[in-house]
Amino acid sequence: MSRRHRSDDGTDGVLPTATAPAEAARILWDAWREGVTIRSLPERCRPRDRAEGYAVQAELIAQSGERVAGWKIAATSEAGRRHLAVDGPLAGPLLASRLTGAASTIDLRGNKMRLAEAEFAFRMAASLPPRGAPYILDEVKSATASLHPAIEVPDSRYEDVTSVGAAQLIADAACAWKAAIGEPAGVDWQARDLEGHPVLVFKDGGLAAEGRGENVGGPLRALTWVANELATHAGGLRAGDLVITGTCITPIPIAPGERVCVDFGDLGSIELAFEPE
Repeated sequence: MSRRHRSDDGTDGVLPTATAPAEAARILWDAWREGVTIRSLPERCRPRDRAEGYAVQAELIAQSGERVAGWKIAATSEAGRRHLAVDGPLAGPLLASRLTGAASTIDLRGNKMRLAEAEFAFRMAASLPPRGAPYILDEVKSATASLHPAIEVPDSRYEDVTSVGAAQLIADAACAWKAAIGEPAGVDWQARDLEGHPVLVFKDGGLAAEGRGENVGGPLRALTWVANELATHAGGLRAGDLVITGTCITPIPIAPGERVCVDFGDLGSIELAFEPE
């Protein structure tokens, strides 16, 4: 049951109750399973800040019954934050059943965004649990086992992702849907300037987008951000987790029957096909 409260502007509002995260997660998970969208979460169970958003997210994971294989970062770039109207990046879980490998084919049915993103991915060698002080980049880099090229295909259970705010987007797994992870880089990536590293994206053989690691503020900086965000709100990163660090390109539109290739040069490449309708 919700509680009335007097807001800062003097109007009456509704505060979520202790059962609100479970109710919000049920609404979102039902939308995931049914392939439908909602305008927003009901006010009675709507998260009001990041902490409440991550509480709903944790319930969403529990209700899915799935293993979390890693994490994604949404709105890593300034352009992404402006588009979503949020004040910072957002972390979301990658469910094991929604991850695939290189040269895979996925079905776009149920996906409304129809976008592909090129991302640097990392696999963790060591856990980074909650602690009193924030992790610094060198610590996070030392805890990382490998770098991989990746393609994310995001989606949301909201009709309009630009209108619901950070807390509700976090609750909805930060627009997670599916992702493809390539083979680990076969060169010494730790010695590279990842911020300046170029990324090319081809669709059906034609150049569709170009980007660089600097478009996410630097992939290792993004990884450090998510390590600290999860240490604060979700128990931290674990050894073996995969993390995709945000799109290095302006997301490209995709459609059934198309094929996307992301080329990271000598760091590797990855292809993903989309089943014809």
